[in-house]
Amino acid sequence: MILPVSAPQRLVIATRASRLALWQAEHVRDRLRTLYPDCTVELLTLTTRGDQILDRTLSKVGGKGLFVKELETALLDGRADLAVHSLKDVPVELQAPFELCTVLDRADPRDAFVSNQYTSLADLPVGAIVGTSSLRRESQIRHRYPQLQVKPLRGNLDTRLGKLDRGDYAAIVLAAAGLQRLGLDQRIRSLLETADSLPAAGQGALGIEIRDDRDDLRAWLAPLACARTTACVLAERAVSRTLGGSCQVPLAAYAQLEGDTVILQALVASPDGSRMIRCQHTGPIEDAQRIGEAAAQELLSNGAAAILAVLQDPSAV
Repeated sequence: MILPVSAPQRLVIATRASRLALWQAEHVRDRLRTLYPDCTVELLTLTTRGDQILDRTLSKVGGKGLFVKELETALLDGRADLAVHSLKDVPVELQAPFELCTVLDRADPRDAFVSNQYTSLADLPVGAIVGTSSLRRESQIRHRYPQLQVKPLRGNLDTRLGKLDRGDYAAIVLAAAGLQRLGLDQRIRSLLETADSLPAAGQGALGIEIRDDRDDLRAWLAPLACARTTACVLAERAVSRTLGGSCQVPLAAYAQLEGDTVILQALVASPDGSRMIRCQHTGPIEDAQRIGEAAAQELLSNGAAAILAVLQDPSAV
């Protein structure tokens, strides 16, 4: 690993205040301290609008950008140098002067089934209530298990588990990586394979955001990047970007590498799960973005355009 000629003296990481967000920021802090032992690395903890609004789903209150706005303000006014995000929560189009400069190696990208009584979605009785925070998960559950009730689930990880434990839901579906990072593996009853629940673009990966004029930071952070995860995420986010992806669109994209070949699966569904369009594209790692764009175009041609049109204008039905 080749480090930059100069080394940072002090870095401030902006982070959300949730336990999982703090774990992620501390993970990056510790990696930076290992790289630059003489550097002071501090955390700036902030509460975002996404953390404050808990009575409505993200799709109804502004989407993923609600989790990054306050952190970006801290970057802009100089209180922080970098922000650490769960990559699936980062909008695919960042507004100037911000950029996603570094993608770290990926943890488990799958969704996890969590329940105190049941072992899997297939084990749930007719009418059982499943909680989830995303239209992506909701549409796939409704498509495969139409006999179940799917209801919104908001709040940080501990809040969601608390709602399950008090009996509000028979089961909830969460990102496996978050549970694993906080040492809550024992709460996972089963992992949902991608055939049942295709992950969100970037799920399981951490991303670092900076101001686009910070060439020094870009160089200092480069050793943290994982080239293979970056390629997969590039393909996945290209699908979302081409489709105008947001929390209002039930879409999923997940890429894996076999050698230097990208294998990308993607889907778009109607929120009620009645329609689902899937595709798979492959190609060399250097064409990752093009592979994602091609997959998105295939989805559009095969029916996703009609689904998106209805989501943008319900009167178009």
